[in-house]
This record gives sequence, C-alpha cells and structure tokens, in this order.
Amino acid sequence: MRPFPRAAVLLILLLGFPLTWSLASAIVSAIDGSAWLALVADSQFPKALLTSLWTGVASTLLAAGMVAGLLSTVFPGPAWTRMVHFLGPMLAVPHLAFAIGVMALVAPSGWLLRVASPWATGFSSPPAWVTTQDPWGLGLIAVLALKEAPFLLWAAATQLQRGDVAQRLARELDVARTMGYQMRAAWWRVVWPQLWPRLHWPLLAVLAYGLTVVDVAIVIGPTSPPTLAVLTWGWLQDADLAQNTQGAAAAWALTLALFVSAALLWSLPKLPFWRARWTNGLRGAPSPIAHPHGTEAFGSAGILVTTYLTVMTALVAGSFTGVWAFPALLPQTLTWDAWASVWVSSSAVSTTLTLAFASMGTALLWSVAWLECAPTHWDTWLRKFIYLPLVLPSVLLMLGLHRLTLSWGIDASWVGVYLAHCLATVPYVLIALSPAYVGFDGRYWAVSATLGKSRWQFLTRVKWPLLRAALAAAAAVGFAVSVAQYLPTLFIGAGRFATVTTEAVTLASGAQRSLTSAFAALQWLLPVFGFGLAAWLGQPRRLKRRTASTNPV
Repeated sequence: MRPFPRAAVLLILLLGFPLTWSLASAIVSAIDGSAWLALVADSQFPKALLTSLWTGVASTLLAAGMVAGLLSTVFPGPAWTRMVHFLGPMLAVPHLAFAIGVMALVAPSGWLLRVASPWATGFSSPPAWVTTQDPWGLGLIAVLALKEAPFLLWAAATQLQRGDVAQRLARELDVARTMGYQMRAAWWRVVWPQLWPRLHWPLLAVLAYGLTVVDVAIVIGPTSPPTLAVLTWGWLQDADLAQNTQGAAAAWALTLALFVSAALLWSLPKLPFWRARWTNGLRGAPSPIAHPHGTEAFGSAGILVTTYLTVMTALVAGSFTGVWAFPALLPQTLTWDAWASVWVSSSAVSTTLTLAFASMGTALLWSVAWLECAPTHWDTWLRKFIYLPLVLPSVLLMLGLHRLTLSWGIDASWVGVYLAHCLATVPYVLIALSPAYVGFDGRYWAVSATLGKSRWQFLTRVKWPLLRAALAAAAAVGFAVSVAQYLPTLFIGAGRFATVTTEAVTLASGAQRSLTSAFAALQWLLPVFGFGLAAWLGQPRRLKRRTASTNPV
C-alpha cells in the first residue's frame, strides 16, 4: 500500500513537538553550573548514585540471566509454547502492585514468616529484621528482576515465534547436537549469540527503568539514602528554587549514568573472556535430560509462574484482612472495609479510567495512522526518536514536560496530565502493534484493489478486522501503561489528580496494610480486565449458519 508522507510529517510533529520541547527545556536546565556544584557537594549524592547504579545494573543483569537460563531449558519445545501463554497475565501485573505484594510476603509480619513461625522460628512477635527497604537494595533488585523477566521473555518471543527464525534455529541446534554438543551448551553457542543483539532495545528499556524508577523504589527500595531517582524526585518537588535546579542536575547525572552503564553492558559480549567462553569448543557435560522437553523445562518455567501467583494471591488476600495477630497464619477476621474505602474513593478510580481510556485511544489511533502513512525508511529511522520516552530517565522527561505545560498554561490540569500519559503510552502501543501490522500480507490489498474497493473500504472491511486481535492487545497494553503512571500524574498534575497508583504509593508508607493491598490489587485488576476484554474481542468470529428445515410432507 502506498504511504502518505505528508500525513506522516503531521503525525511525527504531533508527537515530536512536545517531546522535543520537553528535551530542549531539560537541556536548558542543565546549564546552571551552581546546581552541579551543589549536587556534587551534597553528602547524599555519591551513595545515592552508587545505589542507583548497583540496583539498576544488578537487576538488569539478573533479569537477563534469568531469561537466558530459562530459554536454554524451554526453547524449543512444548514448555516454551506454554510459557508464552502465561506472559500476558504476568505482563499485566504493574510494577508497583508486584512490589506491594512482595512486601506482604517478606515483611517481618508477612505471610512467609507466619508460615514458618509456629514450628521453625518460635517467634511470638515480628522480629526486627530489615526485609524491605534494606540499605543494600536487595529487595528492590529482586522485585525489578522478577518483574522485568517476563518483559524480556516477551521481547524474545517476538523474535523466536517467527516461523522462519524458529525453524532455522531448531535446525542449527540439531546440527550442533550431531557435533556432540549437549543441548544447553548448543543453545548458548547457537541461539544466544543471535538473540542478544535483538534484545538491545528491550534491555536498554529495562536498564533505564531500573536506574530511574521512583514509585517502586519508594515502596521497597533503600531509604538511607534512597536511590538517586527518589532523591531527584524530592528535590524537584521542593519549593526552594535552588533545590529544583539541583534536582535538574541530578536528573542529568542519572542520564549520564544510564548511557555509561548501557555502553558497558553492550560491550560485555565483545570482551575476550566472553568470546573465549562461547568459542572454546567444549561440548558440555552429559545431562540426564537430553532434550528440554522434560521436567527441568517445565520446572524452571513453573517457578516463575508460581512466584507471580503467590505474590498476587498474597496481595489480594491482604486486602480482606482485619484483626491479624502475629504469628497466626490466618487473620482472625475478614472484612470488606478496605474495598469499601476504595469505593468511597471513586474519584480516584474514575480519574484513572478516563486518563487510561483517553491516552490509550490516542496512542492506538496515532500508531495505526503512523504504520499506515509512514514510508518504511522513515519508520526505521524515526523509531529511535519515538522510543525515547522508554529509555530516558522519567524524572528528566517529566522535568522538561513540566516546563512545557507551564509555558502552554496547562500545568496542574487534566489536559497536561493526559499529554504526559500519551507520551508515555505511544511507544508501548507501537511496539505491541508493529509485528502484526508490518507482517500483514500485502496480497489482500492487491485483491481488494482489483475488485474496485477503496483504501478505506479495504481497511475497515479486510485489514482491521483481520488484525482485530493485535489491535485489541495493543490497546490493552496502552491501557495498562497509563494505569501504572505515577510521576506524570503527580508532577504534571501538581498533586490535584489522585489515581489508583498515586493512592497506592501514598498508602504504602503508612500502616494501613489492607487498604494499601486493596488499591494495589485494583491497580492490577484494571489491566487484567483490559487484557481479558482484549482477548475476548480478539477471538475469531464464528458465523452462525441457519440450517433450513426440510418438510418431508
């Protein structure tokens, strides 16, 4: 189909103008030399920066290692096929809800210690253990790694589920097996070197999120001092102008740290150690499981799925707890009070839904129009620009976007928050929609054109109905991304717009355990509803045929 360059120019201006303005405003904020001097002189800065680097890089490497190890046991095979089916539900779990669920499990008065206390520990009261917000950031690393692993698996699935790629890799693995390589050794030497370069952008997004996350770090991260992202967020909210400029410098310090970390991460496979590790010709030790179709494959996939089920079960169960004395395994009373409070806070739910539906619809409309109108070489070159909100520190992007909304007079307004949600949602929707849209068979258009149908008729009667499942899934992704937005809602909205996410973060620092769990569970249930609706809408239509009854008379 013929592209429309003029329409593509308009589309890129609609997205690029606010994004470029925001980046330019953020660049201007970095010119203040006194802010950099104040940042370097701040006693919290060095440790906060090291904490951010440690938690961000460690969680990224751990997530990548988990994904590589899991893939080496399940691909190819039936366990991989089943694993792909579970990726959608795991991706639907927001980071914040997952962190609060983990906190409900591992807290000194949480489920895990209650299970062990009656017969193993002998504790009659919660011990003074540091299980969350530990000074080493181990809880934050674990949450980020477990939450980002399904995303990286999904990114790998977009490559490994392509028929041509999967068949070629399976044949290459068979050839390696005939040369004496054990299955896992063959996988590391055949599949992983080809998969790693294709995961650069997803890994960069994971690294950027791990280095700059704020809401999850507030809930479960270290506090003395916090990560640099949390520290930056506090400075940017301060009423003192000097603190604001110091926060802007800290946002750029995070950006520089991200670039350096990414460069080092990409250089790892080029190091002589790694090259020698994967080219030494060792065939691997014989394994009792000769092919990844056995219990090891299903066991490794089942551990990840079971972890998610356990965390979310603890989260939902915690929303109904009433009186719950330690070390009792089950609460003495169950109550709906927390959910009643959520019902009373209907304004937060309605704000969440209106922002999510509006930004999701805008992002889907923009993505479809871009994929229809943009020439192929434009799409290839401009994707990196469109994906900037994914890989730039969120505090930096919000700093520039806040200055934009001030200039346009839409700060502390619904329109300003909506614009911020759209900029965050568009890249995810475009990523989710692109594989199916780009891979659509162009011969359908040729047949439609020979029948005298217009382009609009072809789109509405042929292409979009056939892509209904992909369009619905992309819309569900955009809905989930908008629901999970914390910084844009709080910073651009100046605290005037409460959503399910902002309420969950606020409550997590208090002692209202059941109410915190209820808001976090709702933050999870809303995307689950969106993905469930998308799955229902994406089902193939079944034509109901009317069978004419024959009268024997």
